[in-house]
Amino acid sequence: MRRRVLAYVTRERNGRRELLVFDQNDPHAGTQVPAGRLDPGETLAEGLLRELHEEAGIEQATIVRELGSWNTSYENHAFEVRAIGEEPADAWEHVVLGDGDDAGLVFRYRWEPVRPDLMLFHRIDPLLEAL
Repeated sequence: MRRRVLAYVTRERNGRRELLVFDQNDPHAGTQVPAGRLDPGETLAEGLLRELHEEAGIEQATIVRELGSWNTSYENHAFEVRAIGEEPADAWEHVVLGDGDDAGLVFRYRWEPVRPDLMLFHRIDPLLEAL
């Protein structure tokens, strides 16, 4: 089974925790966090940091902790991540890099307060409780 990583990038702003999310031009995709499949031979950490760079343009980040893992058609691994170095803007657009299925798509990023009713991937995300 192929492995996939999900990056829950968080920050503290004005006394509240915020999560980095994006939308794309496809309304059926829903609000998401950066995620993607691992390349052959890649560790979870390597794949997570590569996907963050390709999908969000974040060049430096640190893994805070693993939030959980589960199987669907992929072996999924979710991590809480913090950007290091220059803090990302409050909102931006990024053209996805690499050669994956989403290469060339434009993702519109923003920070959302972490809250239990935040919809990710068209559903309430139980991992938000851990943030």
